[in-house]
Amino acid sequence: MEQSFLSFKLSDQFIEPYSTREVPWGFTDGAGNSFSEIVFMRTYSRLKEDGSKERWHEVCRRVIDGMYSIQKDWAKENRLPWNDRKAQASAQEAYDRLFNFKWTPPGRGLWVMGTRLVNEHKNSAPLQNCAFRSTSDMTKLDPGHPFAWLMEASMLGVGCGFDDKGADKGFIVHKPIEETWTYVIPDTRQGWAESLRLLINSYLIDGRNTIVFDYSEVRPEGAKINTFGGTASGPAPLIKLHEQVSMILDNRAGSELTRMDIADVMNLIGVCVVSGNVRRSAELYIGQIDDKEFLAAKNYSFGENGPEGPMAYRSSWGWMSNNSVEAKVGSDYSGIIDGIRHNGEPGIVWMDVTRKFGRIKDGVNNKDRRAAGYNPCAEQPLESAEMCTLVETYLTRHENVEDYIRTLKFAYLYAKTVTLLPTHWKDTNAIMQRNRRIGTSASGVADFADDRGLPELRNWFDAGYDAIKKYDEEYSEWLCVRPSIKTTTIKPSGTVSLLAGVSPGVHWSPGGEYFLRTVRFRSSDEMIPAFVEAGYRIEPEVSDPEGTVVVYFPVHSKARRSDTEVSLFEKANLASTAQRYWSDNAVSVTLSFDPETEGDQIYNTINMFEGQLKTASFLKMTKDVYPQMPYTRSDLAEYESESSRIKKIDLEVFYTADDVEEAEGEQFCTTDVCLIPPPPA
Repeated sequence: MEQSFLSFKLSDQFIEPYSTREVPWGFTDGAGNSFSEIVFMRTYSRLKEDGSKERWHEVCRRVIDGMYSIQKDWAKENRLPWNDRKAQASAQEAYDRLFNFKWTPPGRGLWVMGTRLVNEHKNSAPLQNCAFRSTSDMTKLDPGHPFAWLMEASMLGVGCGFDDKGADKGFIVHKPIEETWTYVIPDTRQGWAESLRLLINSYLIDGRNTIVFDYSEVRPEGAKINTFGGTASGPAPLIKLHEQVSMILDNRAGSELTRMDIADVMNLIGVCVVSGNVRRSAELYIGQIDDKEFLAAKNYSFGENGPEGPMAYRSSWGWMSNNSVEAKVGSDYSGIIDGIRHNGEPGIVWMDVTRKFGRIKDGVNNKDRRAAGYNPCAEQPLESAEMCTLVETYLTRHENVEDYIRTLKFAYLYAKTVTLLPTHWKDTNAIMQRNRRIGTSASGVADFADDRGLPELRNWFDAGYDAIKKYDEEYSEWLCVRPSIKTTTIKPSGTVSLLAGVSPGVHWSPGGEYFLRTVRFRSSDEMIPAFVEAGYRIEPEVSDPEGTVVVYFPVHSKARRSDTEVSLFEKANLASTAQRYWSDNAVSVTLSFDPETEGDQIYNTINMFEGQLKTASFLKMTKDVYPQMPYTRSDLAEYESESSRIKKIDLEVFYTADDVEEAEGEQFCTTDVCLIPPPPA
């Protein structure tokens, strides 16, 4: 059916040959099934109007039609030149390079670009992976606004960073007066967020009435959600959020709002969104390096009788965020080393380096002097209320640097095009339209370095960066918008790198050459009976045994090494190379380490690479960090043993099955190293 909300369309004559062309999927499992295609079907293949699911060539068309429609609409609305013939030629090359996995949008772009949600409603928020909100934005007239903003963004699937600087503003927690008023909560994201804003304001603005919430308009549990897909959770998670926030603030009545109060509310927001069973959530809590309470925020160790540590009361929600300290070059890191060694936290964000530098190679430019924090995966420095506009390229999918530079044109153009659409938040638009910040990312970096060496990697990064800067000058003039304040990044990648079959971001694959890869499916997914019949190992998901199952896929990759074979120093060095020669935003790097052999190297590594990195996270490598890990490393014998028990599946039937379900979509900056681990048992 004709999509009237799209003003640009690739020609059917151009698309037709791709409908029968073999898709160059990245990974195949031990039974000969395309593991990458299975991931695609689960995550990105939307239902079409006839009830069947999109195939890869159709998703590519939706993305390109949506991308060039935004450009055309912009040109027409602003009375700028537009040439349909030139646009068709450009779009066809962009399509071919996307089809062949030389570049892709981030997962959220694959999921919603070219849909009504984006192109008809003219809203870029569903395309944005992540954001940051500073609580220094709390005002006397509306202290709850930053919390409500973060809640609504989280409900859109946007991962959010936050800080606790609102505690520096001297807010007193007041008990609301006994007189009540009733707020009927609308059945919308904005309605849920508004209810939280009103609740917080009733405690932080003296003399406010006690709020009574009416949940009658919130759709019941199990009702279908049309816009984003999935089913409604009912009001229960929201009711629990209101009760827990009220409990925390009631206990603080008469005292100043603390940093931990802010963290508690933000984490409870994340738990509410997760409990809503529609969107996963990710949070990054940025605290101060000398704040002992912050450093103990997850000290709720478990004993026989439950949580026992000094922060035991937070055990039900403290797990919701990854935590990092704000540091500067020359900081005293001695107070955080033990925490990193024992549980991988806190990470570090160097805000002085962030604000002064783009690429380290280029010296001080102070372009990010307004940066306030980071998104959860810490690849994009952001002002408060700013969001991430990302795109992905795959180094090892290119034969030479000239080919890569050509791909960068279309990847860059995708991200720049997204900046032409506003969000529905005025304060966000004011920042994003001023900065036009984008993040053109690269994956397969470790694979490339192992295959071709660091000197060649530096050459590709350097030449690629120069090309993107020229593209930005050219296309910013054509579109009559500001040049982008920043243009390149290294995102951690994740699911999209699985489609292309490359190592994620700047990381070595946790699996190496042979591994078992787990994928989570809804228990009702139409593919599950086929996996059972084919002999795959399938388990109920530990934190959602009724609604989710985990399927294990044996995979043989082209990776030369796994992250367990690479030293802590080499991982930091590769990230610093990318920060020096490629990323003018930041490099998302999770430095995995063996606590027994490398635990005493953490301090020296931090001291050696401060000033060369803008952020660093850490991950303690153990055999069993938590159950059903994304990767379990194998050897040839185990791979062959697992493969011998499974058989080929006809995936074609799942594109047209009668009971086919909508794909899950991707949320925030999904990656195996950035995802929040499951809550403690």
